[in-house]
Amino acid sequence: MAESNVMVLGTWASPFVLRVKIALRLKSVNYENHEENLRESKSDLLLKSNPVYKKVPVLIHGHNPICESLIIVEYIDEVWTTSASSILPSDAYERAQSRFWAAYVEDKFCTALRRVLFGDTDEDKRAAMAQVSEGIVLLEEAFVKLSKGKAFFGGENIGFVDIVFGSLVAWIQVIEKLSEMKLISEAKTPRLVQWADCFSAHEAVKDVSPDVDKLVEFALEIGARVLKATAPTN
Repeated sequence: MAESNVMVLGTWASPFVLRVKIALRLKSVNYENHEENLRESKSDLLLKSNPVYKKVPVLIHGHNPICESLIIVEYIDEVWTTSASSILPSDAYERAQSRFWAAYVEDKFCTALRRVLFGDTDEDKRAAMAQVSEGIVLLEEAFVKLSKGKAFFGGENIGFVDIVFGSLVAWIQVIEKLSEMKLISEAKTPRLVQWADCFSAHEAVKDVSPDVDKLVEFALEIGARVLKATAPTN
């Protein structure tokens, strides 16, 4: 571990914060973890560091705040170049492909996952579940192409897509527990089953990934709050 002037503003349950922690650990960068309690109030440090979106994660390097998880991961890859392997490929086409699939996960897949858990109606949740199932099959196909027969989307080492998609593995397992339906399965996505096991067991991942049972409790609590907030009043 090399740095002492790095801080991560985040919350334990956020997959977006997890991305930042994994990237830092891959680069052997020591960091201070600042846990935000967003259910009560946002800290002055968070509001000062991210005045536009006012949300986590924020990476503070020295006195400079960097916001948005995908931007932060690329920043980490560009700043700490002497330790470990690159997170993004050096080849321009492969780098473009990694960014494409990361954008797909961010823009489409994450949105569908959130709707499965916190959709307004059962119909909306069922439609979102169908999108998630379709997305996982697409990501299985992408894995076959990007991994080139190796353990990760990034090949022999964890790469950009691994971090972006892998940060959602625990939340996918939450949905599997609540729905009693396997989304990543040997029958439909055997390569992703192997990948998820390798990713979750990696030294940079296993000690910072949230406990799935704890996430289930958190999801049920948030779901109850959403239901109460949207319930009609007399």
